Amino acid sequence: MKFKTEKTEEQWKQELDPETYRVVRQCGTEAPFTGKFYEHNEDGVYQCIACNQPLFDSTSNFDSGCGWPSFDKPITADAVSERNDTSHGMQRTEVLCSGCGAHLGHVFNDGPPTTGLRYCINSVSLDFEPRG
Repeated sequence: MKFKTEKTEEQWKQELDPETYRVVRQCGTEAPFTGKFYEHNEDGVYQCIACNQPLFDSTSNFDSGCGWPSFDKPITADAVSERNDTSHGMQRTEVLCSGCGAHLGHVFNDGPPTTGLRYCINSVSLDFEPRG
């Protein structure tokens, strides 16, 4: 995949703290029920922590009970990219920031009726801009 923002791994290591680097550049996962945006209910836009691209609007945030922030759709159709993930002996769909390729989490087909999708996203992959 080609991304708008491309940096070397050394540049990413210098710009991101170790936990953020582990998740967004090495496809890690933060512990469930611990992220700063788990149970976050402010009005605004969630952005990529690595490149500030808008990813999800707060109106699509819902409590799925999974332990990570959940959204039923991205802010625009091209805000995220997806790819097949067969790691850990599972078949999943990985969600990436389309701007820089940061690993965000995974999308599942068990979301609310509006879209049927649940974008399960690591808080450490996100920043938040309040509306207004």
